[in-house]
Amino acid sequence: MSLHARDIAQRAQALRNDVAQILSQLVQIPSLSGEEEQVIQALQRLSEPYADEVRVDGLGNLLVRIGSGPKILAFDAHIDVVDVGDERQWTVPPFSGLIRDGQVWGRGSVDQKGGAAAMIAALRILREVNYSGPFSVYFTFTIMEEDSDGQCWLYLIEEEGFRPHAVVITEPTNLGVYRGHRGRMEFDLYFRGRSAHASEPERGVNALLKAAQAALAVAELHLRLREDPFLGKGSIAPTHIASSSPSLCAIPDRCHLHLDRRLTWGETKESALRELEQILPPDTEIVIPVYDRPSYKGTVFVREKYYPTWKLPETHPLVQAGRTAYQELFGAPARLGRWTFSTNGVAIAGRHGIPTIGFGPGNEERAHAPDEAVPIDHLVKATAFYAWFPFVLERWIHKI
Repeated sequence: MSLHARDIAQRAQALRNDVAQILSQLVQIPSLSGEEEQVIQALQRLSEPYADEVRVDGLGNLLVRIGSGPKILAFDAHIDVVDVGDERQWTVPPFSGLIRDGQVWGRGSVDQKGGAAAMIAALRILREVNYSGPFSVYFTFTIMEEDSDGQCWLYLIEEEGFRPHAVVITEPTNLGVYRGHRGRMEFDLYFRGRSAHASEPERGVNALLKAAQAALAVAELHLRLREDPFLGKGSIAPTHIASSSPSLCAIPDRCHLHLDRRLTWGETKESALRELEQILPPDTEIVIPVYDRPSYKGTVFVREKYYPTWKLPETHPLVQAGRTAYQELFGAPARLGRWTFSTNGVAIAGRHGIPTIGFGPGNEERAHAPDEAVPIDHLVKATAFYAWFPFVLERWIHKI
């Protein structure tokens, strides 16, 4: 069969109602981090009629394969979601999966079950056209990303030995081709003081005041951080503070300050740590926390909360393939960009150097927000992109 981009686009359009219904079904299954088992089971059922292989790894990620070529191309969607927040701010029930006004509504529709639904529809198209190209095409439905981005992929690569030659992340890009984002890390700062009665504070050492002074120093540090022309500026911000004391009328003898650090190009764990050491009192305890929550399968995979920066140059073959696929499908130049938030790319590309791009349905500004919704038109276009991309990437097969 001689395939053209228009053939794939027509097949994707024919699945318009189906991909909307798939996403609606997925949204109706709440799946907070660590609680994804039911949505993984639903995705298994949706995949099995069309796949050559369907399996769940030791952590709980779902891997779906079609084709048996010597090179591995993976499309990734994390299928855990953040919580609802203040439900009074929603005008639709958060887990309704409502289909209305050309959109699918509900928590996770944008971030990022929309990408997962389009992957299932693309799998169906690849089965329809009897895909037998040079790739083993994997659709990975991964877990716990919202808690610890990239943790799932560190497990896949380091424990399962699964190492693709190229990856497309299906997080929302508003249908742009994305080629990187800032990294991030977390810091816990601990300050010690000496308690005394609050009626005579000068007799003690106030750990809360030490933390407050540190927070102001951190705010000053933020202004001096470096900036990358593509990825933007590094950032650092205090996001949580808690103190302890013998009573509410006693000087706090211990205080904890949590920092969120976004790392632009050239910033690393080591450089970020040195910057803090230079502005904080020498008795400050600086800790990079670890993520050790069990997955829904009970598996504990401990890693520190450091998520490296990554980007691909515009000239990279994977980026060029993404631009070509978009142009051939939609007759217009692709918009190149980068995410403002962090994705599983921190592990795939940041830690392990696997070439990675992003293309996903939905506007990232609606991620984690009330009345989250994704246009069905985006789902159709994402379906077409994922189904056509393996055929386009063949042209760069010897460069990846």
